[in-house]
Amino acid sequence: MKKVSEKSPNNLLISILNEKIEAIKIGGGKKAIDKQHEKGKLTARERLDYLFDKNKPRFEIGAFAGYDMYKQYGGCPAAGVVIEIGYISNRQCIVVANDATVKAGAWFPITGKKNLRAQEIAMENRLPIIYLVDSAGVFLPLQDEIFPDKEHFGRIFRNNAQMSSMGINQIAAIMGSCVAGGAYLPIMSDEAMIVDKTGSIFLAGPYLVRAAIGEDADQETLGGATTHCEISGVTDYKCKNDKDCLDRIKSIVEKIGESDKAGFNRIQPAKPTVDENEILNIMPDDNSRAYNMYEIIKCLVDESKYDEYKSDYGKSIITCYARIDGWSVGIVANQRKVVKSKKGEMQFGGVIYSDSASKATRFIMNCNQKKIPLLFLQDVTGFMVGTRSEHGGIIKDGAKMVNAVANSVVPKITIVIGNSYGAGNYAMCGKAYDPRIIVGWPTAKIAVMGGDQAAKTLLQIQVASLKSKGEIITPENEKKLLDEITAKYEKQTTSYYAAARLWMDAIINPLDTRKIVSMTIEAANHAPITKQFNAGVLQT
Repeated sequence: MKKVSEKSPNNLLISILNEKIEAIKIGGGKKAIDKQHEKGKLTARERLDYLFDKNKPRFEIGAFAGYDMYKQYGGCPAAGVVIEIGYISNRQCIVVANDATVKAGAWFPITGKKNLRAQEIAMENRLPIIYLVDSAGVFLPLQDEIFPDKEHFGRIFRNNAQMSSMGINQIAAIMGSCVAGGAYLPIMSDEAMIVDKTGSIFLAGPYLVRAAIGEDADQETLGGATTHCEISGVTDYKCKNDKDCLDRIKSIVEKIGESDKAGFNRIQPAKPTVDENEILNIMPDDNSRAYNMYEIIKCLVDESKYDEYKSDYGKSIITCYARIDGWSVGIVANQRKVVKSKKGEMQFGGVIYSDSASKATRFIMNCNQKKIPLLFLQDVTGFMVGTRSEHGGIIKDGAKMVNAVANSVVPKITIVIGNSYGAGNYAMCGKAYDPRIIVGWPTAKIAVMGGDQAAKTLLQIQVASLKSKGEIITPENEKKLLDEITAKYEKQTTSYYAAARLWMDAIINPLDTRKIVSMTIEAANHAPITKQFNAGVLQT
């Protein structure tokens, strides 16, 4: 992680982010980690450190999944599973590693959602996916929230089958417990290996077998490495220990052949000429303050150069072609600064006007035609409202932009750097619009509307309800109620609240933005584009 500029107003936010990440990395705590080591096992994060190539970039997905959730059960750091995109034997892969220090690696509802997100990334980008299995199975107190529905546990195995038919490599390592329905995941992979004496796989463990059919069998005899490598033939390789198992994965990945590429344009990477650290000084730590998005862009793009599309029109959205780490990108970014136009000075504040929506729509179509990945830099408070905007057709112009985003066939990457409110979230490629990756800076906020407006609206509703019941509301009571509503709403808009529920894939240090954009486009380049862009009924 890059050094934070000492004079940056975002120092505190970055420090808080780093502290939270370090706490999450401890998983179930030191005692649980020690217990793993006593069994001769590495922890999930130690396994990933050993498996990934050294001195190559890595990107963790969903570190904050489950954050501040499931308190009644003692919490679920990182949803009990660590997922990273990185390089194994010089091949970009995504790895899913159960964290047995967190409730023995049991699956909470958010664990299932996080695993499905990993598979979605693998399927969209045709990335090899590695499963490091070490899990006690479904967390039974919450089984009704993870077992039966379409996006629940069973979807994992459906995706296993789909990826197999797509030719996406899946490798599974049974490095601990693998029981009941979870036993299907490694065996539906292309190749499965098991660690001797510590790995086990069966549909029912010794206790359940005894209860069901009265048979006594120990865990090793029932489903250990010798059983499945020498008798049942369920697994393909027997490994001496964790490192031997991970070395086997490296060797297999090394021999995977090359696949067709999408063919996104890339040249020799170049760093921005503007000091990247300046991004932390430009971005205010208060989302109500204005700043110049052009300055942010100059900190992100190669040589700080870009070709702006329709620079004098629709100024509340910036559209430009540029390169990031050598990759060609089309940038769609909200502007927050006071700018001059023929109408005089205008404070945009992240609002999308009709002309801006129209410009962005055309630019998105151009990028699809040129096969250029799209990068959305979100700091949007929504579409402009009022009589003038409605008469000007803001709804239709906004709908055209949403339509273009929804139908894009090139990869979309979304960085939420500030506000992400209302329909602006949709138009700027929020989670519902299938960005390949969506991440936020610590300054990110996601909600249907801003905190002040929402709190006042909710207050009016609650006050009216109380008055209808005959209660007398004093100014003091009203202020107290407003403060309570505001505090609750503000908590629900934070980047941490969003990342905990996987509305975003990660909260990142802004200085890591270039790395993540580059890795995402490289991943997307593994999946050729097979569809033609079609804007549907809303042609411009």
